[in-house]
Amino acid sequence: MKLLLIEDEAALRQTLAASLRQNGHVVETAADYAQAHEKIKLYAYDCVLVDLTLPGGDGLDLVRTLKADKSAAGVLILTARDGLDDRVRGLDLGADDYLTKPFHLSELNARLRALLRRRQFGGQQTLVFRELTVWPDAAEVRVRGALLPLTRKEYDLLLYLLANPGRVLTKEAIAEHLSGDQVDTADSLDFIYSHLKNLRKKLTELGAENYIRTLYGVGYKLSLE
Repeated sequence: MKLLLIEDEAALRQTLAASLRQNGHVVETAADYAQAHEKIKLYAYDCVLVDLTLPGGDGLDLVRTLKADKSAAGVLILTARDGLDDRVRGLDLGADDYLTKPFHLSELNARLRALLRRRQFGGQQTLVFRELTVWPDAAEVRVRGALLPLTRKEYDLLLYLLANPGRVLTKEAIAEHLSGDQVDTADSLDFIYSHLKNLRKKLTELGAENYIRTLYGVGYKLSLE
């Protein structure tokens, strides 16, 4: 999952980002309102984790911006402001969940997994697509019952395709999803082709059909046909 972590306290931001990355997420960070506003305007995220008290503005205004822009990102509010009014306002604006500081990292990761299930996979514990069965919480994929060994990037790529069936995904969108803002420093996007080639090979070796289609000059899609 590609995340934007908006937190002004440097030590906490670094701790949370490190924990989230260890759990396999691509994490970008913002330390104040202006940085966060720029990122949500420029980039797409699976989830935005937003503190309410930020230098330069209120995190609730960022939630308003996301909803006004019809962003598909989930919103998880992280804050020391534990008043009922703040929780209600955040949820009424469209936030998906709310965590009051201090919280355990295990709870944060559990809530993120639940949010991903709700928003991308209808709340299901397992995802079934043709011969594939995926357990997102365990990052496990099986083809007709046989375990499919994938690297983290291959798994993230497959999950991204499964979350967007039939939709054409450009190389740029895939690269940004897999690498975040680090993609801006990449010499080329050829690594996307390598990941796709390896993913297709592993799927077909276990007997799955090749339903990842290439639209030359456009991008890729998970075929529903």
